[in-house]
Amino acid sequence: MHQQSVQNLLKPFIPHRWVRSGQTQTLLSSYRPRQFRSTAAQPILLDAGPDMTGYATDYPVRLLGYYSPTMAHRPARGLVLTLHGWEGDSHSFYNLLVTQALNEAGFDVFRLNLRDHGPNLHVNPYALNPGLFLGTLVEETATAVQRVAEMARERPFYIVGTSMGGSFALRLALRQHEQPINNLQKVIAFNPAINPAAAVQAIDKHHLFRRHFRKRWLGSLLAKQHFYPQFYSFAPLLKMPLIFEMTEWLISQYNAYPGHFHNATEYFEAYAITGQAFQTLTVPTTIITAVDDPIVPVADFLTLTPHPLLDLQIHPTGGHVGFVDIFPLQYKLPRLLLDELI
Repeated sequence: MHQQSVQNLLKPFIPHRWVRSGQTQTLLSSYRPRQFRSTAAQPILLDAGPDMTGYATDYPVRLLGYYSPTMAHRPARGLVLTLHGWEGDSHSFYNLLVTQALNEAGFDVFRLNLRDHGPNLHVNPYALNPGLFLGTLVEETATAVQRVAEMARERPFYIVGTSMGGSFALRLALRQHEQPINNLQKVIAFNPAINPAAAVQAIDKHHLFRRHFRKRWLGSLLAKQHFYPQFYSFAPLLKMPLIFEMTEWLISQYNAYPGHFHNATEYFEAYAITGQAFQTLTVPTTIITAVDDPIVPVADFLTLTPHPLLDLQIHPTGGHVGFVDIFPLQYKLPRLLLDELI
């Protein structure tokens, strides 16, 4: 077991027994109190470099993000970039929640939307780029993140990723020794999907979560088809009940990414982060997850080879991006993040 585990956390998250199950924690993560008001944000469209999907060669990838400056009446402590989970976006509740906490603590925040993700407020995210989103598209994400890092100038820059966004954040950390990001001080990943195949299989086994993600993903794909009917026809997916099966079909039909994948397993393996992956780490990196996460199995974290710059924190409960307590209602995710930054 890793040197930093559930047994020796200084402050393990243990909520009220009524909300202690992983499923309950996961469901509570999306509950937004009526009184919650998000902070103001400025939309910014980023040039994310050449399109590697094969569907566009005459113009760069465009990714939309939202910038929220600190509320403090003093120079910002630094700039924090956040990366959302699969089928989430810059305006998902957990993203708004941490943005508010970071702004109040003196940080500027930039919430980046990955390809085919976004709140559909200022531009339709599916119309920005003709190629489909893939979990392997780390190059365009790295280019966009570098653009944002330049906004920090001489101030500290941090990357925070959640779930799938946590996977991207960790891969950016691993690239730091070869393709450094300006003034990157630390990377924090909450419940990162380090083994995407296992995460998809876990979702498929759970009817409630499978229904949620399948509906969201199918809606995204059909929206993409609407803008680019010359490229896509997703009708066969309507009859496929499992996300793994849908992925298998998509990879066989529409994968134009360099190094063509033959099946879903090969595709998922291409961006898994397991075993000794962190041996080349050169930037402090923290992973925060939970034993009872019903979407990202904890087993893969226990097999990671330790590294001096890797801090692995496994809480006994918290679900998937939950960490919510009651009496009174309290979202602990922002506090867990601030403890890593301040």
